[in-house]
Amino acid sequence: MESETLQETIAVETGAETVSIDKDKVQEVLNMLRPYLQADGGDVELVNITPDGVVQLRLQGACGTCPSSTYTLKMGIEEQLKQYIPGVKEVVSV
Repeated sequence: MESETLQETIAVETGAETVSIDKDKVQEVLNMLRPYLQADGGDVELVNITPDGVVQLRLQGACGTCPSSTYTLKMGIEEQLKQYIPGVKEVVSV
């Protein structure tokens, strides 16, 4: 379940400029990836987006205990979020 206190847009400093990360855009990308996670019995929840560009996610179901979850998080989810959303610097599991 999504956090009720998560702001719609987060301003992120990226050196010389400030970029906004839209929570709805993050959800769009997660929704594109969700069928692949669900096919293996897992899912993902957006927990928070920090002002320094870190997207905090909670892996659920089989993904929460899978030995490959770090690979899925970094090489799958993080790479896709970085590709589609400027300002995302890192994705971490909480």
